[in-house]
Amino acid sequence: MRLIAYLLPRIAAALITIISVSVLVFLALRLIPGGYADILLGPFVTPEARATIAERYGLDEPVVLQYFHWLLSLIQGDFGVSMVTRKPVIDEFLRRAPVTIELAVLALVVALSFGLPLGIASGTAGRSRGGVARFIGAIGASVPDVVLGSVLIFVFSVWSLWLRVGGYVPFSEDPVGNLRVMLLPGLTLSVFGVALVLRTTRDAVMRVMTEGYITAAVARGERPRDIIRLHVLRNAAIPVVTVVTTYFGFLLSGAVVVEVLFSIPGIGLYTFNGLLNRDYAIVQAGVLLAAVV
Repeated sequence: MRLIAYLLPRIAAALITIISVSVLVFLALRLIPGGYADILLGPFVTPEARATIAERYGLDEPVVLQYFHWLLSLIQGDFGVSMVTRKPVIDEFLRRAPVTIELAVLALVVALSFGLPLGIASGTAGRSRGGVARFIGAIGASVPDVVLGSVLIFVFSVWSLWLRVGGYVPFSEDPVGNLRVMLLPGLTLSVFGVALVLRTTRDAVMRVMTEGYITAAVARGERPRDIIRLHVLRNAAIPVVTVVTTYFGFLLSGAVVVEVLFSIPGIGLYTFNGLLNRDYAIVQAGVLLAAVV
């Protein structure tokens, strides 16, 4: 019963959030100036052509009715069909999902590789030292992905330095070529994660270092390396794991800017192109998927 009482409010809050997001994205798309007919036919669109396209895709119905038709299809597992390619959106998502997941995993690995050691070093150094790590954390939390990504694209377009900008190839076809393309977007996406993991690890380590069992371990004459490995890291891991799992969800749902910048054919780029084309089914499903993640 206690578990049910714990879960029910959270499940209810999640459902309310998802429904609210679905309503907002559905209405926002229809409030944006220009529709699919304007994108398709441009300045040559006529009222007759616009009416024909609206009737073909059910856009002539009241907005409330359109929303409930879409929601009912969504509950049945039908994400809709792209108005541009006439392909099911769910099939395109499944085809592109491995690319987005690879990018998120790569960014997470980079964030942990740099954030954990720096956070541990800064936390064990105390407040008076560890200024370099704090500076790196502040910079990482402040620099937007679009700025860092643009700088990296410029630098590696002028000087290749083995890495490549654009020209994505699947990992299964060419692992080395895939890494050459994916490392730059992975690094761009990981900068905020480095700062997040660093600061969380630092705060957790500093908190643990003040506990009585650490003082007791020092009094017993244990080596500093063993104290950190056996006592500090184990007890500091809980907030770090919590933050890392939340950050991974953010990576899966928030890689749109990086995918667009580096032309990575994942779900983010697909959703962005759907927005440009006013392809309602793609954008609605993409934003809702991000909210669920």
